Amino acid sequence: MTLDHTPADTPLGEPAETSPDSSARPWWQGAAIYQIYPRSFQDSNGDGVGDLAGITRRLDYVAALGVDAIWISPFFTSPMRDFGYDVADYCGIDPVFGTMADFDALVARAHELGLKVLIDQVYAHTSDLHAWFADSRQNRDNPKADWYVWQDPNEDGTPPNNWQSVFGGPAWTWDARRRQYYMHTFLKEQPQLNMHNPEVQDAVLAVARFWLERGVDGFRLDALNHAMHDPELRNNPPAPEDGRARSRPFDYQIKKYSQSHPGMVAVVEKLRAVCDEFPGVHTVAEIGGDHPQADRRAYTAGDHRLNSAYGFDFLYAPALTAGFVAETLARWELAPGETGGWPSWAFENHDAPRAVSRWCTPEDRPAFARVKMALLTALRGNVIVYQGEELGLVQDEIPFEQLQDPEAIANWPLTLSRDGVRTPFPWEETASGGFTTGAPWLPMSGENLARAAAVQEADSESLLHFTRHLLSLRKAIPALHHGSLIDCTADGSLLTFERDAGTARVRCLFNLSAEPIDLPEPAEGMIVLSVNGADHDRLPAYGALWLGIA
Repeated sequence: MTLDHTPADTPLGEPAETSPDSSARPWWQGAAIYQIYPRSFQDSNGDGVGDLAGITRRLDYVAALGVDAIWISPFFTSPMRDFGYDVADYCGIDPVFGTMADFDALVARAHELGLKVLIDQVYAHTSDLHAWFADSRQNRDNPKADWYVWQDPNEDGTPPNNWQSVFGGPAWTWDARRRQYYMHTFLKEQPQLNMHNPEVQDAVLAVARFWLERGVDGFRLDALNHAMHDPELRNNPPAPEDGRARSRPFDYQIKKYSQSHPGMVAVVEKLRAVCDEFPGVHTVAEIGGDHPQADRRAYTAGDHRLNSAYGFDFLYAPALTAGFVAETLARWELAPGETGGWPSWAFENHDAPRAVSRWCTPEDRPAFARVKMALLTALRGNVIVYQGEELGLVQDEIPFEQLQDPEAIANWPLTLSRDGVRTPFPWEETASGGFTTGAPWLPMSGENLARAAAVQEADSESLLHFTRHLLSLRKAIPALHHGSLIDCTADGSLLTFERDAGTARVRCLFNLSAEPIDLPEPAEGMIVLSVNGADHDRLPAYGALWLGIA
């Protein structure tokens, strides 16, 4: 591994933060964002669950990585049926995570360290214990009767249509009070908000304004293309067989009518208008589904919608191949005159298995983790690093009796548990990893404890130090930070592309296989980064080069 810093006199341009156009660029363009799953980051009170005060305690570590912002997964009041994504009070802090004073202290400390703070917003649904739903379900004529998606049964008592829940079974649950079904794309405890209702739109915009006034710098918008449905409730068509395993009824449909309603674009524009009342706010939408690119483009087109979007392209991909990467990046590249926003990329998050467990054999993990991180940090757009990814953590195996994930429990054993990527962060190589003085809410494996932050801090050749170096290079080199992506090609296991900032370019070569590649011609350019021993003539197994080109 080569850790040579870029000399000041290289032809790669001024550092991104001091280059002539830096004042005209928003802070988030090219940013690296660190996702924190609060239950599993740091426990400050010994109850085995991470909390806001714990995050504040560890912010120096995050800042030292070289990221620009943190994204904190939900910490709002919740019964925790889906661990915070079932919100019972959008403007309240769940006691398991602390208090509003703890949150204010976190934001203040983050800002002192130069970190922006993004938080989740969940507008597609609430908890069934939210006060809005308690009112809505009472009868059909109360002030909030139309705040959720209610519908009469068919004549035979069956649900209104064939829509299916992500977590298994119909997307409809019967409610005896109203003698109607209510819709839920996820758990039955997560009733769907009726985003067609202007009062609902105003209510969620008021939530956004509440947190912006509290000092947050932006939002990650959960399942945003699930937030509006077809009001005619037409049946979804069947999905053709595509070779993928089907473990849920949800997998058997094209979600033509249950998500991606075009009317959601107008709500996005209203949200952007609220965010524009505050300086420097960043918005990034999570856009899922089998064909998400149309929504990603629509939600981020122009300067009056969201700043960025990401999907599950890499998060659920079974393999990281050169061809797949090239095809995925191409979907975000624009033709002349076309608009479509700024991409965000993630290889791991709280919903997806650890990439080193998906994409390589155990013996290749050390080398693969480096090339994977080098690829992520070379991509055009924003990059999201999930907590522990910088340590090369693997997917933990959680026995059935210790599962917490409702999706894994419902679909056992065919759905890989999300708990395996949510296990506590290993700060040190001790029984509880320095995460808690009590019993951690999920078990911690010896394999990941051996990758603890303290262990890697003491090893200058560790993935932790390598990640810091990559992030520093990305920030220092304009072409990598915010330049365009050109000439992306895949040739077998070899992926190549260039990043261009107008005055200088960086050519990037990646060998995404366990077999070495002898280059037909020596690669031209000054070596900015060599991964796993790569040189101008040869990319060893999982080798990579970043080359500066004048």
